Amino acid sequence: HCISSAASDVYKRQAVQLMEKQKAKYSYGILERQFSNLFKKASSSKGITGEVLLQLCESRLDNVVYRFGISKSRRGARQLVSHRHITVNGEIVNIPSYSLKEGDVVAVREKSKSLQAIDDALASNSSVYEWLSWNSDKKEGTFVKTPQRLQIPENIKEQLIVELYSK
Repeated sequence: HCISSAASDVYKRQAVQLMEKQKAKYSYGILERQFSNLFKKASSSKGITGEVLLQLCESRLDNVVYRFGISKSRRGARQLVSHRHITVNGEIVNIPSYSLKEGDVVAVREKSKSLQAIDDALASNSSVYEWLSWNSDKKEGTFVKTPQRLQIPENIKEQLIVELYSK
């Protein structure tokens, strides 16, 4: 039952790739099937698959709500979306995985603007992202453009995920 050194290296590589995928899924709060679907979408589109995958994750409504600072966590952002506190271009959208397009306006619903949790989150948020523009008076922001890989602060080695799925 002695595994050759080469086989052992392959297993180690696979373990590292799997850990990277789990980290990405956990960071964005995405389940296996959704993540796998995002990967399929990324690999069939133009551009570098790993980069496109992260761009798709960043374009999700729950992620953008989190990036705007409307919620302190992605899980909280997901809940705000599913509980109908968020609008996109004036319409209530309660699907956390909703994919935003450039120019979409994401806002806190009028009835929800008085929620303490939202005020607390916004007060403690100091993050600014080049691809998003936020108006704190109106409690709304614009998804200006899809972020470039360099602009995405997540510490994810997307190439490892691509290798894992490409087997």
